[in-house]
Amino acid sequence: MIAILILGGVVMAGTDGDLEYATFAGGCFWCMEPPYDKLDGVVSTVSGYMGGTEENPTYQEVSAGRTGHAESIKITYDPSRVSYRKLLEVFWMQINPTTPDRQFVDVGSQYRSAIFYQNEEQRRLAEETKKEMEESGRFGGPIVTGIVPAGTFWPAEDYHQDYYMKNPIRYKFYRFGSGRDQYLKKIWGKDSGK
Repeated sequence: MIAILILGGVVMAGTDGDLEYATFAGGCFWCMEPPYDKLDGVVSTVSGYMGGTEENPTYQEVSAGRTGHAESIKITYDPSRVSYRKLLEVFWMQINPTTPDRQFVDVGSQYRSAIFYQNEEQRRLAEETKKEMEESGRFGGPIVTGIVPAGTFWPAEDYHQDYYMKNPIRYKFYRFGSGRDQYLKKIWGKDSGK
């Protein structure tokens, strides 16, 4: 069977099973899309919500901390062009994994960091890279990022999708004001991959 995917007016075809999914929570989902969108082998990123109990959560409900969801991104990728391990490397370079229920200026469980694994191989690689990050001592504290089974992913409202492209000035202002870039530069130097 042939799968057809239309992204930004570009038709991408492949056989079923060629593409895989990864879902990560790293605080503000606007800030998590850009490093993956520019990664060769990533087909698409979608901002949304995962890890909660409510069905069809809205941004207002999630941002108020009422649903248990975390702001997340779902990545569709071609594993023949980019590995899940590479996606994890990019993930660790976007977050502060030592802060529970918080990423930079955004506070609450809805901004927690988490790796939502789709299968046993993803869980194994997530645990392996988490251990590597802990042993590196790079972050100066224990890593609290959760590694949990993926649940239902609920896409966020349209205005959140590709926010950094639709609203570049507001996005840059938010991102700089959040302290994310300053932290990543301190931890990783120029290689934060933003």
